[in-house]
Order: sequence, then structure tokens, then C-alpha cells
Amino acid sequence: MTSPSASVTASDDRESAVAEAVATGIPRALADLGDLVRIPGIAWPSFDQTQLERSAAAVARLAEETGAFDEVRVLRAGIPGTDEKGQPAVLATRAARNGKPTILLYAHHDVQPPGDDALWETPPFEPTVRDGRMYGRGAADDKAGVMAHIAAIRAVGETLADDLDLGITLFIEGEEEYGSRSFGQFLDDNTDALRADAIVVADSGNWDSQTPGLTVSLRGAARFTLTVRTLDHASHSGMFGGAVPDSMMATIRLLDTLWDENGSVAVEGMAVRDAETPAYTEETLRSEAGLLDGVSPIGDGSILSRIWNKPAITIIGIDATSVDAASNTLSPSTTVVVSARVAPGQSAEDAYAAMEAHLRANAPFGAELTFSDLDLGNGFLVDTAGWAVGATRAAMKDAYGVAPVDLGVGGSIPFIADLVEKFPGAQILVTGVEDPHSRAHSPNESLHLDTFRHAVGTEALLLTRMNEVELSS
Repeated sequence: MTSPSASVTASDDRESAVAEAVATGIPRALADLGDLVRIPGIAWPSFDQTQLERSAAAVARLAEETGAFDEVRVLRAGIPGTDEKGQPAVLATRAARNGKPTILLYAHHDVQPPGDDALWETPPFEPTVRDGRMYGRGAADDKAGVMAHIAAIRAVGETLADDLDLGITLFIEGEEEYGSRSFGQFLDDNTDALRADAIVVADSGNWDSQTPGLTVSLRGAARFTLTVRTLDHASHSGMFGGAVPDSMMATIRLLDTLWDENGSVAVEGMAVRDAETPAYTEETLRSEAGLLDGVSPIGDGSILSRIWNKPAITIIGIDATSVDAASNTLSPSTTVVVSARVAPGQSAEDAYAAMEAHLRANAPFGAELTFSDLDLGNGFLVDTAGWAVGATRAAMKDAYGVAPVDLGVGGSIPFIADLVEKFPGAQILVTGVEDPHSRAHSPNESLHLDTFRHAVGTEALLLTRMNEVELSS
């Protein structure tokens, strides 16, 4: 592990020049972002996979055009346990010179499916700017992260030119929204190229559109499919209803045991983290989440503690007879997808074990339970004492003009645990270009343009200052 032998600063003249280059380059960066948004690169097999190839090629071209890298490649890694390859990722490398550190910049170019086009005010893959925001699928999550890296590299490269000795690795993944299935193998295949002193993961959010956030904790995730069976075939609900439990009734009764009367998770063995949270009002929650008037929040304790530090369980899918096809029948089986968020500090494996034990212990009427399609990802806690963390906070304050807030995030980025395991000496910096109204994964996803400008300025400052650092063992 290395540490800086000098404070992370750069001359005022250089920083002013970089800031000017950032400002000049924002229109070009937004135009390039719009071009990326037009490519519907979705990693789900049911979508056109050639679009992901187009997207990766476009990102690789942008990286090459910066002139900053020694090598730019589009690569695929194998998916463990299968004969398949993962989706195309871009890996661009620039070796450090003269004892300078290396920084790894991560983002992903794949996006979520658009969902129902009718819910979009403008077409999801046609970038549209209105009211200071760019709308489109991926405009925020995470093609804005890709372009924040590219724009910052452009500004620093143009300004520092031959004086740029910082090692820079750009890793733009192509399947983050589909579970990063080949991520671990990609790390194994490219360990030396990815090794860095600091890693910036530009895939999170900010406190609000004016206030930056440094993500210091992430919940883990445990997702699985549960099938509840009570009959070996469908039966007439009039002939047998009242004596025979149908699978839907058993499923409803079973799932209801997962929460207490306040909506808090009621599974013994799922942990809660004890940590302070900033002030955050119910009014803000209603505005940011779209909570309807008359619908009350769930859980107890401070609102942010419920989102950042406590577990949550959500039923995100169900296979049952549709309304249109409903008949007077006792259903033999019902299948649901359970998505749990795990408090930072608890392993996803332990949380899943607690849920499985709870469900088996509470199966009503002796219903038969089957668990499948388990997907686990551990949470993350940042060591905030690291020198790169301090440098990032300072760059955020100078670029935004407002001191950053240390954020917990209720969502999960499971691959960060892989980065920590593979590169234990690297400092992980989780940043982002989203604000609470970005609606990532939802219709009318958007990017706040001023937040993007500040995010580029932050990263350009960080790169400039890290270029002044000399590392000692």
C-alpha cells in the first residue's frame, strides 16, 4: 500500500486553467452524452445485443480521442460456470510516470430497459433538454458517469499536456444493470492493468442538485425466487374453497410475516447498523420518492436510517393468474421474486440465511417452499481516513462551492466488494452525477446539467491535484 509524501494540491494557475478547460468543454461533453443516450445498449438477452457493441465502440472511440491513453481495448470476460462471455467493456490504460499514483475511473455504459414508452414524456432514447435537465434512458445512470470521466480527462490532458504523469485507467463496464456477471472474471483477467492507488466509482448520487455527496456506505443485496405450492393441480374454488388452502392465500400469509405492523423488517437475524444520519424531512421524502398524499412512510427511527442503515424487503415480481385470465380456481403454486437490501456490515449470505429460515419456519398450512435463482451482493463501508477521501472532499467543495455530505445509499453496488477484495490497498471513492430527482431506472430519467458540470469540475480538480502527488511505500 502506498501513501502520498506531499499534500494533494496543485498550483492556483493550473487549477484555474483546468477549470476554464472544463467550462469550455461542457457543451461538447453534453453533445457526446446525447450521442451515447441514443444507443439503446441493454444487457438483457431479450434486447438487441449489437447495440451494446455499438455503445462500447463509441466509448472506446471517445477514450482514444482524448489522446491520454497508451492503449484502449474493448474486452469481454467469461461468465463463471458457463460457456458464455460477458458483455463488452472498455479498458483504457495510461502508465504512471515519475513516481506518480494511478487512479482507476469506473462507470458503465449499459442501461436499464426503458419500460413502458407511454410513461415517458419524450422518447427514452432521444435525449431532450428542458428546464435545465437532459432526459433520456442512461442520461444519468450511468452514461453521465462515463462522460464525466471523459470530460475530466480531456480538460486535464489539454491543460497539463506533457506534464501529466498521473497513471489513469478507464474501466467502462457493459453489464452492470444485468448483474455484472463477468465482473469478477474481468478483474482476474486484467488484474495488473486495473491495479490502482485510488478507484473512483461514478455510479452514485448527491445530496441534492447543488450539494455534492461522497458515498461512504452502501447496503448489500439478496435477491431470490420463492415458489409456494399447496396443490398438485388446480381445483375448483367453489367445490373445495374453504377447506383447501390455495397457493395465493398461503403466499400472502407467508409474505406478511416479513414485516411488523410499521412496515419494518421482522426477520430475526437481519442486522441493523447504528450510525448517525443527517436531517431529512418527511416532506423531502414525499417529494423525492413520489409518495402519494395520504400514504404514510413505513419503518421507525430517522428516515435516512431506514434507507441507509436498516434492511428492507420488497416483492418485485409475481407469477400468478392474470386478471384477464382469472377463473374460479384454487391456484396450485405462486412464485414471487424477493429483493432484500442488507444493512452495511452484514454479509448478504447471512441475511439470506436468516430470510430462508424465517420463511420456512412460518410457512402456513404446511405449504411447500422452493428457493431458486439466488443472487447475493455485499454492502460497503468506506474507510474515510484515507488521503484520497480527503482529496475528493476538497475537490468537491472547490468545484461545487459547497461542502460535500457523507452519504449512505440504500441501493447496492455489489461489485465494489469485488474491488475491495481484489485490490485491498486501493482507496474506493464512490461519487456520482445523479441528484434525488434523476429517476434512475424509471420513466423520464434525467440529468441535472449543473450537477454534471460540477461533477466534471470535481474530477478534473482531483486528477490535477493527484498529478502533484509522489507516492512512497
